[in-house]
Amino acid sequence: MNELTGDPRYTMGRDKEETDRLIQQSRLYDGLTRQLFNDAGIRSGMKVLDIGSGAGDVSLILAELVGPEGKVIGVDGNAEILETAGARAKEAGFANVEFLAGDARMLELAGDFDALVGRLVLMYMADPAAALKHLTQRLRPGGIVAFEETDFTIYRSSSRPDTPLMNKLAEWLLAVFERSGAHVAMGSDLYRTFVEAGLPEPVLHFEAPMGGSETWAGYPYIANSFRSLLPLLEEFGIVTAEEVDVNTLAERVRKEIVASKYPVVLAPHITARAKVAT
Repeated sequence: MNELTGDPRYTMGRDKEETDRLIQQSRLYDGLTRQLFNDAGIRSGMKVLDIGSGAGDVSLILAELVGPEGKVIGVDGNAEILETAGARAKEAGFANVEFLAGDARMLELAGDFDALVGRLVLMYMADPAAALKHLTQRLRPGGIVAFEETDFTIYRSSSRPDTPLMNKLAEWLLAVFERSGAHVAMGSDLYRTFVEAGLPEPVLHFEAPMGGSETWAGYPYIANSFRSLLPLLEEFGIVTAEEVDVNTLAERVRKEIVASKYPVVLAPHITARAKVAT
């Protein structure tokens, strides 16, 4: 837990490998995120606040959608990762993106945003509804609220006798996120969070990447996720580095899934969108 804010610990760590994992994660989930923003009504010329912007993937989608007449402000508590985000925006040719280091709940931000968005950020806040209620004050009347979160609790019922490795990974994943204090069912809790924040009932959507082929990109993503989780897995006494053996994990998962002919379901992402009162 963060002693200053009461927030859960960020479970995945802050090193370069985690930054690379975030970028890899975006290749699997960006289609859903883009669809969320399109359905929510984010359009050219809008000014958008992206909280928990990380390596900048969500902000880059937004920069394209709002165009040169629009503006994207990405906020993240990790100043170092924002250097990567800024470099990526520059390399992509976007001059309409700005990144700020800090906690979006505490920064002095303008109140003229057309949209407030975030991906996998409310799950790390002590009181997501209170945070959302506060942040929506930065919106114009009729402003858009669009968030995307995961729900790890589906793994409680996903155990199969022919996938023992995946069964263990699911068990370890749930354990480390629960011990860190993160909201493991945040995706399913988005409905309640929006309503408790004083927003209208949101439109919801559920989607999860799946794969089972020899060359599926999910295998290295799983391994890299456990590479990021490993420090806390060991700190909490859940499993040792030797047991995880992250350097061979992708190949072991691939072999198990190909042999079982049962595809992996990656963490589902649930999206929620609504508009504040006009």
